[in-house]
Amino acid sequence: MDAIAHYSNEHHRLSVMQLWETVFGYETAHNTPSLAIDKKLAVSDGLFFVALAGDEVVGTVLAGYDGHRGWLYSVAVHPAHRRKGLGANLVRHAEGALTARGCMKINLQIVSANEHVKTFYESLGYSVEPRISMGKKIESNIVMPGGQS
Repeated sequence: MDAIAHYSNEHHRLSVMQLWETVFGYETAHNTPSLAIDKKLAVSDGLFFVALAGDEVVGTVLAGYDGHRGWLYSVAVHPAHRRKGLGANLVRHAEGALTARGCMKINLQIVSANEHVKTFYESLGYSVEPRISMGKKIESNIVMPGGQS
């Protein structure tokens, strides 16, 4: 890995979409890479980072901050670049950006199908908390390219 940089739609979009398809796969429209990228860029908060090896995007992390809590999303490392500390560097980079904004606590969620990454996050100081995670999709805001939902 050469650097962690701010995401640039012009330079990184296609590579990030390909990476996310490789790492996450997608089963629901609200997680489609192009929609997720567009929604993140719309908030213009500077909390979307990519790890680069030369010009190639090999990792990502999105962070969010609402003034109370920070969140980590889409921590992804290309399979060929895993087990080299890249994921930890991405998480620490996002933590630094959130801390600089005054964030006091950072949350993340792991989908049950990906539970094996729990030990990775525990090694970075995260712990399982007694919470019930709930969500509600707002279908009217899940519009795919071409106008389909």
